[in-house]
Amino acid sequence: MMNKLTLKAIILIAVSTVLFTACQKDKYFFDSGTQKGTYNGSILAFLKSKPVYFDTLTRVIQIAGMNDVFDKDNITFFAPTSSAIYKSVKGLNAELRQNGKDTVSKLEQIKPEAWRELLSLYVFKGTNKLKDYPQIDTLNMAAFPGQGYTTLSGRTMNIGVLFNDAGSVKYAGYRQLYISYIPNYANPKVGLLNAPVASSDIAPTNGVVHVLAQEGFLVIPGTTSVWKSKHNFGFSTNLFINTVQSYGILPVTP
Repeated sequence: MMNKLTLKAIILIAVSTVLFTACQKDKYFFDSGTQKGTYNGSILAFLKSKPVYFDTLTRVIQIAGMNDVFDKDNITFFAPTSSAIYKSVKGLNAELRQNGKDTVSKLEQIKPEAWRELLSLYVFKGTNKLKDYPQIDTLNMAAFPGQGYTTLSGRTMNIGVLFNDAGSVKYAGYRQLYISYIPNYANPKVGLLNAPVASSDIAPTNGVVHVLAQEGFLVIPGTTSVWKSKHNFGFSTNLFINTVQSYGILPVTP
């Protein structure tokens, strides 16, 4: 009996250790609800500290000439990951190739003005955490529409917190922040381009960061699981392409 109890105790300790270690890894990128999410440095420093997720994003911030905004200003930033930027650039190159034009091989070929306009869609003055936003129900916008917030560039975006269900109890489950691009201001509740947040309320010294979802498994009944894209930089590939082309693309320089 003693040996069995000792064995069970050892197994329990081992499992607890593994779970604790797993919770510590990349702690700011999991919706565990157990992290304070503070970071002793600016938003720009935080992004640079996570190159796996944000190396391309920090390059884009530099090209756009917005380092000071992310390093000094008090802002709320819905941070797209590098993979979101890659997907949009890939879509741009497909469009250029289809029209017999030279493709983009360097981020610097996209003009700073275009990067600034696109990045500004994700930046808001002041500090807002998840608790500061109203409820949104994407299936019942009449009751819970979220709310419009003005970006750094002056465009209105819709932001809200989705209250998920807990079994049969409506709105009693976990809460997830969403930011949405409004295509048509004449009908602002229709056709929103929604971007879910993977990890909210990360608090560097000069504001708040909400990290947008990257990729996730989409399970289709009767098939194998496939990767599904969560977000494209600019909220859609077409918006990204149109913005970049409106400013023109620079030729490749040696």
